[in-house]
Amino acid sequence: MKIPVGWLSEWVRVPWSASQLGSRLTLAGFELESLTAAAPAFSGVVVARIEGADPHPQAHSLRVCRVSTGPGPPLTIVCGAANARSGLKSALALAGARLPDGRTIQTAMLRGVESQGMLASAKELGLGDAASGILEFPQDAPLGEDLREYLRLDEPVLDINVTPNRGDAMSVLGIAREVAALGATVVSGPAITSAAVLRRERFPVRLDAPAGCPRFAACIVRGIDNTRQTPPWLRERLRRGGLRAISPVVDVTNYVMLELGQPMHAYDLGKLRGGIVVRLAQTDERLMLLDGRTVSCAPDMLLITDDDGAVGLAGIMGGERTAVSPSTVDILLESAWFAPEAVLGRARRLGLTTDAAQRFERGVDPTQQERAIERALALLLPITGGTSAGVDVTAAAAQLPRRESVTLRRARLQRLLGAEFSAAQVEAALRGLQMSVAPTDEGWQVTAPAWRFDIAIEADLIEEVARIVGFEAISERHAQAPQRFRPLSEATPAESAVLAALTGRGYQEAITYAFVDPALQQALFPQTPALELANPISAELAVMRVSLWPGLLQAARENQRRQQVRIRLCERGTRFIAQGTDTLEIDTLAGAAAGPRTPEQWGAGASQADAVDYFDVKGDVEALIAGTGAAESFRFEAAAHPALHPGRAARVLRRGEAVGWLGELHPRLVKQLDFTYPPVLFELDVAGLAVSRAAYREVSRFPQVRRDLAVVVDEAVTLSSLAERVTLATSSLLRELRVFDVYRGPALEQGRKSIALGLIFQDISRTLTDDDVERLMASVIADLRENLNARIRE
Repeated sequence: MKIPVGWLSEWVRVPWSASQLGSRLTLAGFELESLTAAAPAFSGVVVARIEGADPHPQAHSLRVCRVSTGPGPPLTIVCGAANARSGLKSALALAGARLPDGRTIQTAMLRGVESQGMLASAKELGLGDAASGILEFPQDAPLGEDLREYLRLDEPVLDINVTPNRGDAMSVLGIAREVAALGATVVSGPAITSAAVLRRERFPVRLDAPAGCPRFAACIVRGIDNTRQTPPWLRERLRRGGLRAISPVVDVTNYVMLELGQPMHAYDLGKLRGGIVVRLAQTDERLMLLDGRTVSCAPDMLLITDDDGAVGLAGIMGGERTAVSPSTVDILLESAWFAPEAVLGRARRLGLTTDAAQRFERGVDPTQQERAIERALALLLPITGGTSAGVDVTAAAAQLPRRESVTLRRARLQRLLGAEFSAAQVEAALRGLQMSVAPTDEGWQVTAPAWRFDIAIEADLIEEVARIVGFEAISERHAQAPQRFRPLSEATPAESAVLAALTGRGYQEAITYAFVDPALQQALFPQTPALELANPISAELAVMRVSLWPGLLQAARENQRRQQVRIRLCERGTRFIAQGTDTLEIDTLAGAAAGPRTPEQWGAGASQADAVDYFDVKGDVEALIAGTGAAESFRFEAAAHPALHPGRAARVLRRGEAVGWLGELHPRLVKQLDFTYPPVLFELDVAGLAVSRAAYREVSRFPQVRRDLAVVVDEAVTLSSLAERVTLATSSLLRELRVFDVYRGPALEQGRKSIALGLIFQDISRTLTDDDVERLMASVIADLRENLNARIRE
């Protein structure tokens, strides 16, 4: 939120410089994100008046203007702006002036006429986006005065990050309250008086949903001229506050919102039919909003309606049908209080982000609706003319929020902060925040003001005392209890080692959100329930992840869209599994690979175009498994997974227990996500990668013996099951089993394959004889024939 320091100074005496103010607010919980001047640097621009504007003799789109800056002869300026006219006061960049974009204005010949400067638009001076016309100033603007002085463009502007629990601070008034508490001063502010009421006229309002809208203030204003220009000072304040000027009525309502924190809306009175009713929407009730978008409203959304239907989405945005236009003569000003629960999440559900919704979701002062309208009238009527009929308030008092008192114990304050504060310090801090404080035997009974929705428990008050007294006032102390680190199990794999193993194989570490797109996650895991977020930052990040795959696939897709062909991503993070009322958080390692098997290089040959496949990523997983020191305890078992390609997916088991998955993304999802190459994914529980302590094993002094064996088995027989049978048949004498060929061809039966094995034998105590090895080979062959229906390939 942007706060011009000059505007803030109208509400409270600021005892510090702008930079010191930013530091004090940061320490008080409002982080200063930037401190800039109100306008970018430029020089040599002054207030000037056009004395005459004649057509250019050689260009019908240009005018030759005689421009005065005060005493002395007028300057000749060639200008192409449509609004350049005699008598207009505007901004003149003199010869030698330097503009924000670095240009220096020079005297120049334009179509045969010498131009001695340039009449400037808002865009050229960095004061807005409008470039269609030159700036227009009121007739009392002083000729010849430097524009930076006239508009106070060197005024510091604070950009402050207001936390979500402090909706009361999203205004100049809200920050003024904080400054008053920090600086031990008081909030003053401009006097807000009631406008003169020349007649009594009431617009009917009915609250059919008082829990969502218990207070609705309205005021009829007739006879305005909405075609007039908003004064430069007001337009400038809006710009510095982050909003653009539109029309006097809209500008004034936006100004009040920035100043007081109360969102307002203005209806064209002539377009309203009957009275206003605040009610809940009917199912799929439709409304065209001010931005031209038509939305379908859910039954839990609050609407402002008239006899012809919805005219506004309460607390979010008004409707197009009753919008104020330049031809509007009569308006109805609205200043309502909507309960945070009635607005929370509705705007994001519709893909909207509005200033009004941000404030109502966090909580707006429920007592200042009349005051906001009075402030708007004081600003509007001098600009547009017209008369007001007085403010009328419709309220359901029983539904308005009430602040309950909170007990603050002196002992609890000292215990949580680790410091002692005098009663005077505590009471001064809380009263400085306009809280009601009553001393008790154990401490204080405190009642927060109406605008403080974040004060509910004792800890909230303790935080307020610490903020205002200053965290720097709390001295450092040594901890009273010893700090002990919990032992780290030797079995826990070092994260750096795990990630180093993957980066060494070409992967890059990614960090993705723990909340993901519910649609994508449902497509990947249709049978797995997910935890829904109560207040998601967007509809695409609305559930907690049950796997790291959704985030990695999103990242891979974004990389592909940015012309990255070969993608290798890995991530270590937590996934969240719902188990009844509990949530299981599982430390997980996952990866995704897509694109060519090898990077582009001159020596890769024809294999360079081959895409990564299941076996490539299986090799990466096996490299991780090797780091556990117990690779023999792992097994890959063919299995079905809804997110993976049938027949190209495996469950990873360790000692018979599932610890992860590996496989190629399902073709349906490859098409849905628009991948060029099908990604291959893996996901492993980090606990399943527990490191086994290496046991001493004596190195044999006796020679090894190798025998090769080619066996024909069914296609369904996996290498792991084949290796298991061979290991069991050879007892402890088998040192290594190698697979050096797999053959499928005409010489074999349909549905069968030939696997060539290299068996390496060695004993620790003696040299194996040929008879020993032949007995072992005979045992292997018999076991494979009996258990796997294998035959020896001759």
